[in-house]
Amino acid sequence: MRLTRPMLAVAGAAAVLALEGCGTGNSDATAKVPTTATGSLESLAAKVKCKPDMQTDADELRQAICNTSDGKFVLAAFATDRGQREWINDAKDYGGFYLVGRKWVAVGDDKVVKALQGTLGGEQEIGTDHSAHSGHTG
Repeated sequence: MRLTRPMLAVAGAAAVLALEGCGTGNSDATAKVPTTATGSLESLAAKVKCKPDMQTDADELRQAICNTSDGKFVLAAFATDRGQREWINDAKDYGGFYLVGRKWVAVGDDKVVKALQGTLGGEQEIGTDHSAHSGHTG
């Protein structure tokens, strides 16, 4: 039997999916992350039992400070995926821990971001650590 390109692509994708389940030993951690939440800034805040203190309320970005029993964090919601990615890329230069969902980001310390992920889902990202450069002399 001769495989055509579409058949090879399907076979390759199946092989990748089969391999993804092997070897990581991290299936318990992955299983505990819920489906990524969606919705307005207010609905996301309500899911984590926070009354958002609005800091920015513009068409392209809405940003609030939240306090929960896990700690303080910034919750931002975006009008576009591109606006979100540009904001994250700029913000990550300042370090920090980020929980990223579809058109939203939560920023806080590592403990807070991990706790939020247990409710909101999303992917964790870490900002640039500039601590090695803090010993400036001159």
